[in-house]
Amino acid sequence: GSSAQSEDMLFFSFAKAVRDPSSGDGKLWMSLEPDALADLLISESYARKLVMVCSRRHIMAVFNHAVILKEKGYATMAKSTVVPFELPSEFSPDPLTEVIQNGAKALLHTAIQAEVSSFIAEHAHLLDEEGRQRLVRHGFLPEREVMTGIGTVPVQVPRVRDRGANEDGSKIKYRSALVPPYLRKAKSVEELLPWLYLKGISTGDFSEALAALLGPDAEGLSSSTITRLKAAWWEEYEAWRKRDLKGKRYVYIWADGVYFTPRLDGDRQCMLVIIGADEYGEKDVLAIMDGFRENADSWRGLLNGLKKRGLAVPPELAIGDGALGFWTALRDVFPTTREQRCWVHKTANVLGAMPKSLHEKAKSDLQDIWMAETKKEANAAFNLFVETYGVKYERAVAKLVKDRDELLAFYDFPAEHWKHIRTTNPIESVFATVRNRTRKTKGCLNRKTALAMVFRLMMSAKKKWRKISGPNRLPEVIQGVEFKDGIKQLQNAA
Repeated sequence: GSSAQSEDMLFFSFAKAVRDPSSGDGKLWMSLEPDALADLLISESYARKLVMVCSRRHIMAVFNHAVILKEKGYATMAKSTVVPFELPSEFSPDPLTEVIQNGAKALLHTAIQAEVSSFIAEHAHLLDEEGRQRLVRHGFLPEREVMTGIGTVPVQVPRVRDRGANEDGSKIKYRSALVPPYLRKAKSVEELLPWLYLKGISTGDFSEALAALLGPDAEGLSSSTITRLKAAWWEEYEAWRKRDLKGKRYVYIWADGVYFTPRLDGDRQCMLVIIGADEYGEKDVLAIMDGFRENADSWRGLLNGLKKRGLAVPPELAIGDGALGFWTALRDVFPTTREQRCWVHKTANVLGAMPKSLHEKAKSDLQDIWMAETKKEANAAFNLFVETYGVKYERAVAKLVKDRDELLAFYDFPAEHWKHIRTTNPIESVFATVRNRTRKTKGCLNRKTALAMVFRLMMSAKKKWRKISGPNRLPEVIQGVEFKDGIKQLQNAA
């Protein structure tokens, strides 16, 4: 192979072998000793000819073979004319991200080690038949990567061996609470998915969106993965809506029906939602169901469902829009519950019946009513609004007057709670995202997807909800203590 002719013959023979390993040339080259093959690969002119003649796929096969030889310790080219190019990537890691990921890996490793040490220490009193400690470390499980909000973090969970047995023959097993078996995605990532979906990201674009947010390894979340997750969310919703409510006590409840249009449904989809504040001031989602906003039967079915599952004690106050069929159903199911109309909805309804040129002034006059310090001042502002606008805008004023008592009911409850019970904002703020999603997708949600998405959205949002102000007043509300203009009234001595 010293002459140019013999080198060319070798080259073309090798090129044929690369193209067809099953050919005679392929079998001949495969029979060569690794040292002989490495000697041929380090020839500079030989490498140049490969680049010119072989296709990209075949060149990569040759390079991969060279890498294998290098890993096995064989000689490689001392000088290469091939310029390496980094593979393009949409995710550009920066030093800060790398530091954070390395820190997270170290911190997680320390936490897992502390967890397994604590587990073994808890069982240190257990001995086997030979008097040795029963539980001992036993290596590690295979390393796996967990997708988190800062990208993928490699995790290796220790094994624990039980050298003895319980009386029934069972073994003590170690299960990490930090990294449960089969965990591949952190909860923060799972919560990100419904938010992305409801923000307008289609199922097929999830991989690209997550890769940009969490790094290239996030591309493993394919559309089929998202489909499986949505199915799991539906199962979670089904289990959640049947949960037991015995022993629960909710002082305030907020009710609303939110419209949007999914596919496969001729009518506008309405989500009937009830949120409650319990005796400790914690807010919780009580019910989510599809139905008709103005239909009393839809709401009656929802309220009766809560009652059948154990919600026996009626709430003290319910807050909602006056147009709901909820009120008729509430009077049937929980007749002792007082009613408070939402001032945000009422303001929108009243202004909707007035010319736009008056909206700013009329809105300020309405605000003077519900921002008044006392019920007497609120009634005075109420009367002034009626006198000011009643002659020209009778229809708008009628919308306000018909719910007068229900609009001012909050004055009979603690002043600390007023900002919570004058509106249905706890529901409206969450559903703004749902409306945004359905506008962007032009109604691509079916019933099950809509319910599953709304459920996941509400479950995620409620983790950030704060307690209502003045929770110490709630027991007094339950006991029937009288409040006037938000102030507790002292009982007269007998």
